[in-house]
Amino acid sequence: MAQPHITIKKHFRKLKDPRRAHRRRHLLMDIIVIAICAVICGCDDWQQVATFARERRDWLKRFLELPNGIPSHDTFERVFDRLQPEAFQACFRDWMQALSAILPIEHVAIDGKTLRGSGLGQLGPLHVVSAWAGANHLTLGQIAVPDKSNEIPAIPKLLQLLDVHGALVTIDAMGCQKEIAAKIRERGGDYLLAVKDNQPTLLQDIQDCFSQAFETKFAGLKHDEHEATTRGHGRVERRHTIIITDPPGLSELEFWQDLRVIGMCVNERTLRGQETTTETRYFIGSRKASATIYGRALRRHWGIENNLHWQLDVSFGEDNNRVSKRNEAENLALLRRLSLTLLKQHPDNRSIACKRLAAALNTGFLEEVLRHGGVSGKA
Repeated sequence: MAQPHITIKKHFRKLKDPRRAHRRRHLLMDIIVIAICAVICGCDDWQQVATFARERRDWLKRFLELPNGIPSHDTFERVFDRLQPEAFQACFRDWMQALSAILPIEHVAIDGKTLRGSGLGQLGPLHVVSAWAGANHLTLGQIAVPDKSNEIPAIPKLLQLLDVHGALVTIDAMGCQKEIAAKIRERGGDYLLAVKDNQPTLLQDIQDCFSQAFETKFAGLKHDEHEATTRGHGRVERRHTIIITDPPGLSELEFWQDLRVIGMCVNERTLRGQETTTETRYFIGSRKASATIYGRALRRHWGIENNLHWQLDVSFGEDNNRVSKRNEAENLALLRRLSLTLLKQHPDNRSIACKRLAAALNTGFLEEVLRHGGVSGKA
């Protein structure tokens, strides 16, 4: 099926201009398009965005109106500080949902990241909870909260914004909450939630169930196992995943909606010249599936750290970004995630940093990045 005609204007046209009418010397859509292109090309603050626009004015004039020339960096700052992040994200989400319609979503990882440079004085750094479709390299949405302790109430709000129908949603132990499990099922998804000490009764029941299962060699239990080994960077990692379907003896089973699977994953990691370390993780799941599927989903979950959070810090310098105004910081964070998604959609196998440089130096490559993100030649 041919890729549908998707444009920036199509997905951002419902965005309300936050400025008073008499102060609108520059079109809102021009400002949005310039900002997206500039961040793709390596710009990390509004002065750099304005510099990019001045240097690429002739190229931008091909598809933008620019009735009063290039906006100043103060204009970019004012606009993105006044834009309501919820409205800006709604437009972003429409775009990502259009892409996910082309690339069906099978797995969604939800995790939080602190924007460490965004704190100022008594104002703590912003914490952003993101939903990441790792196999598709898509950021599906984000919710900003004051600090990490607010992740728990933020996750259901984020899920309410997303289409996770048919997807396996993975969350670390902080998100192992009865309300979150219920929300995932309500939204049509299945859950895989890590279980640690914040759910002591559930954790003890799972550990007891596996202890008894090992003693009886899983007699009378429906169980499955999967083992995988990976090698690289002087490290050998073995992961042994065991699941029990319809487990007995869970005292709180009725409170966890559609809980059908408990599991444990034993990770053995050997670094060159060092002793082997072992870590055992426990989890619950709502999908009746194989240990292979659960084992792979556990491994893919940490892709949000390597392919999203790490890239944002290393390739986009997010932790060092000093924008502290709440709306501005949240909107700029969303621009970074949008840019990373578009860069990852491009099939070039160079690093994200090299792709950003190539887009800055070569407008032809920048146009390719936009096209592979579903943007037509006309913005």
